Amino acid sequence: MARIKRAVNALKKRRKVFKLAKGYYGAKSKQYRAASQQVMKSMAYAYVGRKLKKREYRKLWIARINAGARLCGTTYSRLINGLKVAGVDINRKVLADLAVNDFAAFSSLVDVAKKTIA
Repeated sequence: MARIKRAVNALKKRRKVFKLAKGYYGAKSKQYRAASQQVMKSMAYAYVGRKLKKREYRKLWIARINAGARLCGTTYSRLINGLKVAGVDINRKVLADLAVNDFAAFSSLVDVAKKTIA
């Protein structure tokens, strides 16, 4: 059986790690072991960050909707409940965008929610 040497594959593997580690400080971009460890840690941070980003955006949308709702004389929870009871199926992202960019449309939605609750 022929002897298998890892020259090309090992080089490709190292090259891939160094490409991902480009821009890191000091040994983390120069030495393979340090670069490999940092790339693994960075990938873990990136994975967690993708999950956290979704939470952060939802928090931002809720804060914007609440601010707009309070300007219209109600609260976030009453607004969401009123829209749900009225059968208005609109997500928080669009509601937040309306609250910031088109306040007239947002206030008409608030009026719909108020009428269904009262």
